[in-house]
Amino acid sequence: MANSAQARKRARQSEKRRQHNASRRSLLRTRIKQVIKAIESGDKTAAMAAYGKAVPTIDRMAGTDIIHKHKAARHKARLNARIKAMA
Repeated sequence: MANSAQARKRARQSEKRRQHNASRRSLLRTRIKQVIKAIESGDKTAAMAAYGKAVPTIDRMAGTDIIHKHKAARHKARLNARIKAMA
């Protein structure tokens, strides 16, 4: 365990930040799953609505370094391609 007051504080801060980031990452995954579920159901309007909710979340996570910006772009591109492929 941390031996100095400074190290104890850093440990507290790190744990708080880890929990916050885990919550944000969970929200991101939920939004992506909602889009995939809508795509698999075959409802294009629902998929577009879910994608519209997911994009700002994905961008926000990339902006705060929860995920890398290229990973965010990859998720958006793949989801959008799947929606466009729907007939």
